[in-house]
Amino acid sequence: MLTISFANPQDAARLADVQKRTFDDDARLYQNKEEDGPPGYDSADWQTEQMNNAHYYKLTAEDNIIGGMIIFPSPAAGECHLGRIFIDPLHQNQGYGQESFRFLFQTYPAARKWTLDTPSWALRNHYFYEKLGFVRTGKVTDEVDGEFIIEYERVR
Repeated sequence: MLTISFANPQDAARLADVQKRTFDDDARLYQNKEEDGPPGYDSADWQTEQMNNAHYYKLTAEDNIIGGMIIFPSPAAGECHLGRIFIDPLHQNQGYGQESFRFLFQTYPAARKWTLDTPSWALRNHYFYEKLGFVRTGKVTDEVDGEFIIEYERVR
């Protein structure tokens, strides 16, 4: 059973560890790299900083943190941006991703528009987001490494 609750600073090291495993697994699958992830993905300090800047949720199964989500709500605009979602590779393909999005849509009912972005090479992510009703809205080039980032939105 999945439990979703706000993360706290005591969770930061575990969230960084899970996030590193998740993004490094994708790097091995899709990029032939041992390690690669977004800024701060392997830093406990970065995780704590995000808890102060956004709504940071931890995903827990069997009393273990198996993932997390970082949400940037803009209530006045009726929008939310999913800054990041990650689920430990050992717990993927078990419905936790879909359950996490159901939680988000129920928790933020005033959000008429959701946005997110993901690397162009992350094919599994594209399939998952499109299955949830997100549509591609654009493509930008990452200023740090030049890779293409695909932008998505879901309007309800």
